[in-house]
Amino acid sequence: MINDIVSAVNNVLWGNGQVLIFMLIACGVWFTVKLGGVQIRHFGHMFTLLKGSNKSSSEGISAFQALCTSLSARVGTGNLAGVAVAISLGGSGAIFWMWMIALLGMATGFAESVLGQLYKVKDENGEFRGGPAYYIKQGLNKTWLAVAFSLFLFFGYGFVFSAVQANTITDALNNAYQFPSEYTGIVIIVMAALIVVGGLRGIARFAEYVVPFMAVGYVSVALVITVLNIDLLPAMLLDIVKSAFGLQEAGAGALGAAIKNGIQRGLYSNEAGSGSVPHAAASAVPYPNHPVSQGYVQMLGVFIDTMILCTATAFIILLAGGSSSDQMEGIRLTQEAMSSHLGTGGTDFVAAAISLFAFTSVVANYAYGESNLHMFKLDNRAGRAAYTIGYLAMIYWGAQAALPQVWAMADMALGLMTVINIIAIVWMTPTIVSISKDYFTKHDKGEKPEYKTGDCEIQGKSEEGIW
Repeated sequence: MINDIVSAVNNVLWGNGQVLIFMLIACGVWFTVKLGGVQIRHFGHMFTLLKGSNKSSSEGISAFQALCTSLSARVGTGNLAGVAVAISLGGSGAIFWMWMIALLGMATGFAESVLGQLYKVKDENGEFRGGPAYYIKQGLNKTWLAVAFSLFLFFGYGFVFSAVQANTITDALNNAYQFPSEYTGIVIIVMAALIVVGGLRGIARFAEYVVPFMAVGYVSVALVITVLNIDLLPAMLLDIVKSAFGLQEAGAGALGAAIKNGIQRGLYSNEAGSGSVPHAAASAVPYPNHPVSQGYVQMLGVFIDTMILCTATAFIILLAGGSSSDQMEGIRLTQEAMSSHLGTGGTDFVAAAISLFAFTSVVANYAYGESNLHMFKLDNRAGRAAYTIGYLAMIYWGAQAALPQVWAMADMALGLMTVINIIAIVWMTPTIVSISKDYFTKHDKGEKPEYKTGDCEIQGKSEEGIW
């Protein structure tokens, strides 16, 4: 009966109903229009803000650490396996639509991160915490909706998603090197425990060093492969565009598959609109000291995840001749493509990359769940200990489990989180527009934007003493 309910909900959200795809596209268009195309108009400003992004305090992590933490969670199996699925089911044109949804998703990511930062609170230790549950409660005064979001997030990010990522690691290492799953699971638990015992700061420090290394290393390999196949690049890019608009022989059916799979996999990968990233945004000490500065930084995260990392995977696969005619899906297609470029070392590289990508997600997922402990007054030693034990136990179970049903429940949790978050941020459009205009005006005057309570009208009120 539970499986039937989960299946029915997922069918409405992700399947034939495709409610979430329409909601996320509409949300991206809505905020692109309302914010005057901020992701295009202020594209360069995202990078400018990185210059002062390394400042932290006793209250919060630095903006750069928040960016790396959000990328830790975003960058996972979707960047390697998800892109391969999009290409195998939707052809090369799916990549074009993945780019388009990322462009719209940047505006959504901007909006939700601004709210996460504006309505942040201080926990028992005097450290910043926040996320959709907090801006729903303080901005909309809908405590029941805030609690519902937190419960879905605990189930998804706190427990199930980490089990799924652990399963991906053990499967990759077992296939490549025949490592026993139970032993790999123990190693993952020990490594994760050593990092998360330091709380959000420990996770942020880990992300700050590992994520740039991971991203630069992966993109560098993709660039080398692209340069070595530079003669194939113009034809590949032309094929992406022609396939995206159904200009190939296959016709309208291929066009629908390209759009559906490109958008769906892009949304899965960059997480814009799901309500996960505002937790990282809220934990930061913004620079300059204005909520909108974190909107720019996290908007950059969507760009890096999809436009850079997913594109790197797409180029690796397409330059190896991968297309919708291949019977392989997921990580095997990526491994085969990499092997065709690098020889037998390609499989090793992909196994190492997906293990690292997935492990960073395992660690960052913990931080998102921990941020919601304050909502239930559990941000104390006993509450954190109980949460940590449950989180580690799920990793060990996930490392060995058969996961189709768990994947379905994870999809449902993510889907319901996203529905609640999109309704909330659209509802709070007046606040997002008001505070964004405050930043834009100050920035256009050549001032360093600073925000103080009362500078502009917002819905509800932020916690006293935060601004």
